[in-house]
Amino acid sequence: MSGAYAPLQWLGFAERELLLFAAFWFAVGALDELAIDLCYGWLRVSGRYRTGKYHAANARPQLSGPLAVMVPAWREAAVIGEMAAHALAVWPEAGLRVYIGCYRNDAATVAAATELAGHDPRLRLIIHDCDGPTTKADCLNRLYRALGADEARRGSEFAGVVLHDAEDMVHPAGLGAISEALATADFVQLPVRPELQARSRWIAGHYADEFAEAHTKALVVRDALGAGIPAAGVGCGFAREALARIAAQHHGSPFAADCLVEDYALGLAISENGGRSRFLRLRDDSGELVATRSFFPSELATAVRQKTRWIHGIALQEWDRMGWSARPLDCWMRLRDRRGPMTALVLAAAYLLVVIEGILLLASWLGMYRAPVMGAMLRWLVAISLMSLVWRTVIRVAIVTREYGLGEGLRAALRIPIANVIAIMAGRRALVAYWRSLRGAAIAWDKTDHLTLPRATLAAAAR
Repeated sequence: MSGAYAPLQWLGFAERELLLFAAFWFAVGALDELAIDLCYGWLRVSGRYRTGKYHAANARPQLSGPLAVMVPAWREAAVIGEMAAHALAVWPEAGLRVYIGCYRNDAATVAAATELAGHDPRLRLIIHDCDGPTTKADCLNRLYRALGADEARRGSEFAGVVLHDAEDMVHPAGLGAISEALATADFVQLPVRPELQARSRWIAGHYADEFAEAHTKALVVRDALGAGIPAAGVGCGFAREALARIAAQHHGSPFAADCLVEDYALGLAISENGGRSRFLRLRDDSGELVATRSFFPSELATAVRQKTRWIHGIALQEWDRMGWSARPLDCWMRLRDRRGPMTALVLAAAYLLVVIEGILLLASWLGMYRAPVMGAMLRWLVAISLMSLVWRTVIRVAIVTREYGLGEGLRAALRIPIANVIAIMAGRRALVAYWRSLRGAAIAWDKTDHLTLPRATLAAAAR
């Protein structure tokens, strides 16, 4: 080829290297996901796993005491009142206590919570003695200290502690289900169900796709295999004794105040300390999934910011803090949890490859470039990658269809590129944020703004 076409030669070289890199890691990922799929398939075929039924009329809590719910709140004036009012209405247990943590410099949230506190004695409003925001974990530690002080005054402990966020719409059966499960477990996680938003079918909708797959299949497999289960921070309950053991190891504070994903870390810490963890997937008498419902970010910028925090915290910060487990099974699961930056890199390489392929295809059509013959190994890697893409799409469509209906199932296939772009952008930002933290940047509560709960939307849809 003449020198005039030398740039195309270099582009062809880049194309082959990117293709090999992306195809190899896609194939590795395909084997990883196939292992999860085979485990899940075996659980279903063998009858070892079925979504359970929760019959509220026949439920008899087996715990020796009441539960406490802790809700950290920073700038949540728009939702905290409605969230707490709904929780207290659908959970009528007299022994329940709901602890809401606010900051002294957040007058709007304090006012919203104070108005509600006067109407239900089961609600405890705790004002942090620091200006906010600190971190979510720090706010939870303040609530934990208040809870402990209340226990000391009355001379008895709560049987368990449940975590929720200010934007959550709890399920009426959620508290009873957690209460029963904690009779034989140290940590229980209910599914999280992102609610669809008509004005954000594509950005907010991709959360529904990812959580449906993770909380229908991946966490079910972790639970069945006995691997550590990460806490989602909402709809999760901890036995009081197990939480106290963790707190005793960290100067009385069970939540790591400098951690971006304190909930994830606490769930795995329970398992590392020999506790039993359970992922509890149930349906109530009407067939509705017993899950925590909430709205997730509906705009690209906020979705990227939220996923940046998850990737930074889980894949990078927790690698430093927790390291790896001595159990091979838990090592595998942590590797899956921490693949976010690598996934972003591989996806970026793949999308760059699409652009290069288009340029080279045009050049080939114009007679300016001749593509080299692809080697046998590379052909196999590409074939595995393509088959995996088809298989993953089919699985996602099937799971989302089951949870949200056929229309959303079909949209789930179209939302895959959007999810990939968000993952790429968040992966890059997470690496930058991690680098800054290594250079001394402070960890702050980089929370998402919340304006409403799903309750009003669901009620309107039912009419």
